[in-house]
Amino acid sequence: MISELDSLEQKLQLLVQLNQRLRDENQQLRQHVASALNAQRKHQDKIDQTASRLERLLEQLPSDA
Repeated sequence: MISELDSLEQKLQLLVQLNQRLRDENQQLRQHVASALNAQRKHQDKIDQTASRLERLLEQLPSDA
């Protein structure tokens, strides 16, 4: 009976440790996703600005008509 309780206690400790590791990993992944989304927004802003500049330049070109 005691060995069964000891075994159960060990399994429970492993489960608690695994749970904590997964929580830590989840937090790191959330931070990584937030960072990636921020970088994506910055890149999209640059793309939008470049597209606007190109459109303005194209409007300044003389037409062939």
